[in-house]
Amino acid sequence: MELHEVSDVLARLTTSGRLFEEFVRSHDLSVGLYRLEAGATDPQAPHTEDEVYYVVSGQARIHVGEETRTVGPGSIIFVAADVEHRFFDITEDLVVLVVFGPAEYTHRVDHERGHPHGAAG
Repeated sequence: MELHEVSDVLARLTTSGRLFEEFVRSHDLSVGLYRLEAGATDPQAPHTEDEVYYVVSGQARIHVGEETRTVGPGSIIFVAADVEHRFFDITEDLVVLVVFGPAEYTHRVDHERGHPHGAAG
């Protein structure tokens, strides 16, 4: 078992100055915390794995593919691999739990070889 406290992960993010802290990783999934301050620009690019976001705190809008929605505490967002997505109009500091399946960048090698997620090999 691993036990993680959001407050501890946020403290590590503050110390490091990074936006994302991965704190669980296995081959089949990875979990991290993503934080963007109010007014920030989200620098994300599409990921090579499916991901789920759970908004812990804050308010923003998110654009995924062709859809745009307002999100806040308790919002759960699924983003399929390789789909453009980005938080914007961040009106309150945003803290988001991120789960990748499989682990983040597991499929990166396939992409680099010209075989994106799900492509026959």
